[in-house]
Amino acid sequence: MTDEMALPELPFPLRPYGPDAHWSYENGMLTGWAGARQDRFVPPTGEALEPVSDAPRLLGAPEGDFQLIARVKVGFGAAFDAGVLYLHVAERQWAKLCLELSPDRPTICTVVTRGHSDDANSFVLEGDSAWLRISRTGAAFAFHASADGERWTFVRIFTLGAGEEATAALVGFMAQSPVGEGCVVTFDRIEYRPVWPDGLRDGS
Repeated sequence: MTDEMALPELPFPLRPYGPDAHWSYENGMLTGWAGARQDRFVPPTGEALEPVSDAPRLLGAPEGDFQLIARVKVGFGAAFDAGVLYLHVAERQWAKLCLELSPDRPTICTVVTRGHSDDANSFVLEGDSAWLRISRTGAAFAFHASADGERWTFVRIFTLGAGEEATAALVGFMAQSPVGEGCVVTFDRIEYRPVWPDGLRDGS
């Protein structure tokens, strides 16, 4: 693929980062592959200078307030395989909103990395797909997830970076297979809204 990919749903181009995922887009569906043991995580029990593990990402730079929404479907093959909406501020400042096999049931999981990564499970879903949403206003970011794309469950709100760092954040898509032999991830129903949600906890 070329260095940039333009999706008609997004007002900014996307560029690949990390390992090659063979990203492709056709008929409203974005597809990527995570290779064996590819992940993006800095263990909180590790040393401060440990290298950051890596997984394929496809990212772009939105302006101002926004919501990035997509339905993700994961070809689960091993524990912790996941499809991810990803947020990047710096090499050790980034966050993930995941539909992950954690460890044996599809689960909404989040990671926020500030030097080291935290890791939190939110709720379990049936099936291999879910709707994910990242939102930003100023330096604040919010994660939501949904089983149907209509009623949204609030997952967390946080800050990452400050000032120009936060407003220059990259957002987009990621695939991971930390302990498995790889998995395919698809994103569809992709939507971009240039506004912060009206309510974080009312299901809207």
